[in-house]
Amino acid sequence: MNSLPGTIVDIEVSGHLSLVTVEVHSKIRIKAIVVETPESADYLKKGEAINVLFKETEVVIGVGESFHISLQNQIPGTIKNIDKGALLGKVVLESPMGEITSIISSKAIDQLKLKNSAPATALIKLNEIMLAKL
Repeated sequence: MNSLPGTIVDIEVSGHLSLVTVEVHSKIRIKAIVVETPESADYLKKGEAINVLFKETEVVIGVGESFHISLQNQIPGTIKNIDKGALLGKVVLESPMGEITSIISSKAIDQLKLKNSAPATALIKLNEIMLAKL
């Protein structure tokens, strides 16, 4: 499980859903959609310290300069390690907040021509982000 400490900087509410923006680094914000509101969950407050959690299997790896996609959560980094098996591989990115781990197919590792020390971006859908109190 990937875990990044951060601070809630914005909350948008619609019905029973909240779109929560968490600053995990001075230039990196992560968005999460949660089925709670500030009225139903005491941790949903601007300025609140929070952990951002997401599974390794939910991290997409991108390479290149620009992505024209809907994934808003983008964490730039450098590939620190690749452990490639017959079907799946583990890719570890070193980011400004620490390590981000992704589990992707070995074919994807080959297709993207991933190599240690190369720049890459971790991308995570906002509905795959979990928030936990510190």
